[in-house]
Amino acid sequence: MSIPFNIPPCTGEEIKYVQEAINNRKISGDGDFTKRCSEWLEEKFHAQKVLLTTSGTTALDMALLLCDLQPGDEVILPSFTFSSTATAAVLAGARLVFVDVRPDTMNIDEKKIEDAITEKTKAVIVVHYAGVACEMDTILDIARRHNLKVIEDAAQGIMSTYKGRPLGTIGDFGCFSFHETKNYSMGEGGALVINDDTYNLRAEILREKGTNRSAFFRGEVDKYTWVDFGDSYLPSELNAAYLWAQLLHAEEILNNRVESWSFYKNELQFIENEGKVELPYVPIDCEHNGHMFYLKLESLNERTKFIDYMRGHGIYCVFHYVPLHSAPAGRKYGRFAGEDIYTTKESERLVRLPLYYGMSEHDRALIVSRIKEYFV
Repeated sequence: MSIPFNIPPCTGEEIKYVQEAINNRKISGDGDFTKRCSEWLEEKFHAQKVLLTTSGTTALDMALLLCDLQPGDEVILPSFTFSSTATAAVLAGARLVFVDVRPDTMNIDEKKIEDAITEKTKAVIVVHYAGVACEMDTILDIARRHNLKVIEDAAQGIMSTYKGRPLGTIGDFGCFSFHETKNYSMGEGGALVINDDTYNLRAEILREKGTNRSAFFRGEVDKYTWVDFGDSYLPSELNAAYLWAQLLHAEEILNNRVESWSFYKNELQFIENEGKVELPYVPIDCEHNGHMFYLKLESLNERTKFIDYMRGHGIYCVFHYVPLHSAPAGRKYGRFAGEDIYTTKESERLVRLPLYYGMSEHDRALIVSRIKEYFV
């Protein structure tokens, strides 16, 4: 028997709603299920506007395109993130400026942002790693003083909060992912949160192949036509129907994941107390969503040995991002501002444990048992 790193979430009602979408004879984008999901997200998070997208990546693409970046403009972001965070800025024509992360949360170090700002800087992308919020008050203050846009890459952060505010609703734009590895999934999918209504119409046009089709369906124009640059960022109704089944059980999924996360934390705390590992840190102002549980080991070599040991016992633990500034595209499209004190070093120590909705008590107890055998 083996324990996978991830099992895509499934509540058991997905087929029912997918079949309903088929019966509705409307399976392309912006049908009934797309509207249900968007409205649910808007109401749940008190969000001004939410548009479902084909992925978290395309949500980021839209956010950066809405920033109206010009050639030579710069965007500040962490290097410890997935390529999508960077490619969205590159697609919009920007140069990348990577800054170091905080070792405690693996989020962008808010104290390093201001030193990275130049006259070309136009935006900051923050990544809420593992569903734990960045220090948003400080970041928003910096952005306000320097007239910068703030984009929240909240791919891992849905249902998490910062000082009571839902992640994704704090900056100018927020981006969620509904990939199969996320807390809520539609296979491939995402959502863009727009926190300033002056961008609503432009976002709809951008999402609808450059047409004003959304306004037409609302009866605001008598015909729709091509009015501006755009692309196709609408997910299928089949995907939205799958997601709807999970949003209806959002609290159940959240509580289940947090329960598994807390089990790991409680059972492994003594190993951290003995100085053998570091466990995730959640600042007091942050409420997380149980997206990820990781350990930080002594070194890259120790992490490799640990992963091999666990996989030898059928438990699939995995490392995470290789810092983008060290990748070929990172060197091509950007630069690292300041010193890489923690990004590379901490990324080489980090290993993620299996964590998914519906994980059995037996499996998580077995995982903890193997970890204790390794360290004790």
